[in-house]
Amino acid sequence: MSAAMIEAVHLTKYYGDFAAIDDVTFCVDKGEVVAFLGPNGAGKSTTMKLLTGYLAPSRGTARIAGHDMASNRLAGAAKLGYLPENGPLYPDMTPRSLLQFFANARGLNKPQTRNRIAKVVEICALETVFEKPIGKLSRGFRQRVGMANVLLHEPEVLIMDEPTAGLDPNQIHDVRRMLRKIGEQKTILLSTHILQEVEAVASRVVFINEGRLAFDGSIGDFRGGGSDLDAKFRKLTGIK
Repeated sequence: MSAAMIEAVHLTKYYGDFAAIDDVTFCVDKGEVVAFLGPNGAGKSTTMKLLTGYLAPSRGTARIAGHDMASNRLAGAAKLGYLPENGPLYPDMTPRSLLQFFANARGLNKPQTRNRIAKVVEICALETVFEKPIGKLSRGFRQRVGMANVLLHEPEVLIMDEPTAGLDPNQIHDVRRMLRKIGEQKTILLSTHILQEVEAVASRVVFINEGRLAFDGSIGDFRGGGSDLDAKFRKLTGIK
């Protein structure tokens, strides 16, 4: 039986005649933390939207925990936590009211809601802002609220799109520490173009360029025996 929790099988997405991604295939096994790299416009966000079921592929298959996200999206979504870049939050709500709202929307009963909110508040260190309006919070705390929300239903798989974008160095440090802790129990695909993120949280790299898979392997293989991740990034994107 396959241990794959995230599967992209010949994924292709066309917008008219333009192929945003073309024949992309990779998988992420249970317990892996994988960095999904590529330059801006490479197709990372499109791939993640296909994997999460937000978009339907033109060809190919996306699976989460064995569930086809085109034909059985609800079953796959129950196993999935998705944090998009600049994910939507309700600025007039507090973290408490937002988490209670989404717990109710996901069908958690009162004891489950109480226990899960307490747990994600602890994981994401939200105690000091729990009763403050989200619109008054720093970007770093808003990102933590978004992360708490995607962890609320105890998903086995996390897909995150640029989780540290726009944060200051202290906030980035906090989010990376959180990701390392979460990665001890979850399967994570982390989209980023920040190379320091790769070594900080991931053990493997999947690299996409111009909509096609350019590399899939360990961080050591990605380095290719060298020490400059920037140089490898430039090489894979055709820049010397």
